[in-house]
Amino acid sequence: MGLPPTRSLLPTALSQGRIINNPIKVLLVDDHRLVRQSVRSLLNNEEDIEVLGEANDGREAVRLDKTLQSDVIIMDIAMPKLNGLEAMRQILMNNPSTKVLILSSYSDDEYVRQFIRAGASGYINKQDEVASLIKAVRVVHHGNICFSPSISRRLIDEERSFLKDRAGKDKKTRGRLTSRELEVIQLIAEGYANKQMADHLDVSIKTIEKHRQSVMNKLNIHDVAGLTRYAIAHSITEAPLILK
Repeated sequence: MGLPPTRSLLPTALSQGRIINNPIKVLLVDDHRLVRQSVRSLLNNEEDIEVLGEANDGREAVRLDKTLQSDVIIMDIAMPKLNGLEAMRQILMNNPSTKVLILSSYSDDEYVRQFIRAGASGYINKQDEVASLIKAVRVVHHGNICFSPSISRRLIDEERSFLKDRAGKDKKTRGRLTSRELEVIQLIAEGYANKQMADHLDVSIKTIEKHRQSVMNKLNIHDVAGLTRYAIAHSITEAPLILK
């Protein structure tokens, strides 16, 4: 389980002199009773969190949440009858305001990405410190997202790598466009018709059509809207202008 029987490092509401009128309502979903009992015992020590119930599989979780209307559901991935991913989808369909926090020993990037895409509010590894889970419950309840530190680092590194790779490809693609083609794509984005572009650049309409087709082929973008988005995204123009 990886959840040592220690108190949270976070101060409790009681120690801060506050009375909790509306504690965070939690549903625990895991097919291992020992895990559910450990997490329940842990959360019951927090004055602002109340465990409403437990489910040992995804199907029971879907059924219970319709009745309990939990604020936060702490859910495992691999469970009998209905897995965590599909259970979460059904729960969020029934009650979109529910926050689903994944607590699992599986933290492979593909698992994390699947649950993020499906609407999970957080993903915590069972090997993390106790304080991480308690903090995550509070964070997702307030509408934010929360991941284990190791998962967060991987997600950030992956995003940086993706952006760096995309920037390199964009630079390479843009570098293949000639100076005249860059002029043409700017004028297209700003709403100029072929004849207006020809007059503006002092060339024939046939030449403009040739440049236009070359730009579309190089960028693999074959509509004006797409070229406009590209021009704005790459600071070729600031905004589309519609000529009257």
